[in-house]
Amino acid sequence: VHLVESGGGLVQPGGSLRLSCKASGSIFRIDDMGWYRQAPGKERELVADISRRGRTNYADSVKGRFTISRDNFKDTVYLQMNSLKPEDTAVYYCNVLRLGLGRTWGQGTQVTVSS
Repeated sequence: VHLVESGGGLVQPGGSLRLSCKASGSIFRIDDMGWYRQAPGKERELVADISRRGRTNYADSVKGRFTISRDNFKDTVYLQMNSLKPEDTAVYYCNVLRLGLGRTWGQGTQVTVSS
């Protein structure tokens, strides 16, 4: 499976961005889709994930500000990020889990929150 992310960029504090990640290729058996992030000098961490049936899970630091969603017909997962803070600055990675086949990572997209 191949993942293509888009939507990153530079935004001022309090602003919004929407990330998208489209899966292509061997898309069968995709279950969970999610977003992780890695800031300089820090470990990669889960931001949010969503099951095929729509069950969501968020990191405490983004609850109430970020919303994850997916379109199973388009094999695409989205991350709507509102009220962005400088501490949200990181490279954001898309991740999909295929049942019995493991996880695949996207190439990452940079999100920078700065005035």
